[in-house]
Amino acid sequence: MTDAVDGAIAGAVGSVALNVVTYLDMALRGRPASSSPEEIAQRLAEMLHIGLGPEDRAANRRSGLGPLLGYATGVLSGAALTVIGLRRLPGPVAAGLFGAGVMLASDGTLTALGITDPRRWSRADWLTDTVPHLAYGLAAVATLGQLRHARCRG
Repeated sequence: MTDAVDGAIAGAVGSVALNVVTYLDMALRGRPASSSPEEIAQRLAEMLHIGLGPEDRAANRRSGLGPLLGYATGVLSGAALTVIGLRRLPGPVAAGLFGAGVMLASDGTLTALGITDPRRWSRADWLTDTVPHLAYGLAAVATLGQLRHARCRG
């Protein structure tokens, strides 16, 4: 149980790091926000037959649900990747695998829902997606290390 809780905490910290890097990229390059989180919220609501209300409110709900789904992906991925033992690997390897794991979870969902097709992505698209996910992995693994260190001292 401790691994799952530690992993969830690490996943939350990783999600913050991913978002900070993403927003920094948007600010530096002047690029728009991705519509993918809102599209995921819309597709899932349709699949689950959940009405989001009149369009003006539905748009606001999608704007809120999209990022929440992203955080859920990050937290749950952190827990799952920790439980399967990735925290025991050398730091750089673990960070890369944590980043790749959450990238697979998020991009796999986008692909399965028909929102994107990574086979059509440019190098710039891959870089824009990979760097924040690597930040997730680095932050998650660093957090796991701090949690382990705190537990050993306590």
